[in-house]
Amino acid sequence: MLTALVISSIFAWVVILGLVIAILALARQVGVLHMRVAPAGALTTAGGPSVGAKSPAIPTKTIDGASVSVGGPAPGSALRLLMFVSASCPLCKNLIPMAKSFARDERVQLIFVGDDDTAVQRDMIAKQGLEGYQFINGPDVGQAFEVGKLPYAVLLDADGVVLSKGLVNSREHLESLVVAHEMGIRSVQDYINGLNKELA
Repeated sequence: MLTALVISSIFAWVVILGLVIAILALARQVGVLHMRVAPAGALTTAGGPSVGAKSPAIPTKTIDGASVSVGGPAPGSALRLLMFVSASCPLCKNLIPMAKSFARDERVQLIFVGDDDTAVQRDMIAKQGLEGYQFINGPDVGQAFEVGKLPYAVLLDADGVVLSKGLVNSREHLESLVVAHEMGIRSVQDYINGLNKELA
């Protein structure tokens, strides 16, 4: 009886030791996986003014007819986020409330840009509560920044320099634009490529 108790006790300790080793190995693998999986970030595209370049000042009008200049220097202004959206883009509709919350939290001036039928855009403005934001409706700004897919965002400073840009579809993507600027990198993808080179 005593022998069986000793054997079962030894067996239990062997199992416990095996579990501890397995947990440590699993923790190590999770760490390796975490290093290899790229964080989500706005996907940069090659077109338009590059990150670090000055954006052109584009004279245009808001949907209400007010004359404005998009891009270029805006002395005394905060960071400006150009959000390119469309009423026919389901992702855009989901992202607009996130963009409003993000701009409020980060103290960024949010400007919406679209190129669609005015009545359709006005309907979206009413449904999304965008009356308090500048909304540019026309092809000029999108062409100047060579926007091909939506939703797309460009972060500008007071001098009109492009701090970061890219395709966005979540709040995390919007935040990556500010993070990329604060880290002094062109994009999250560039940061990941640098890490991969260091690990190689």
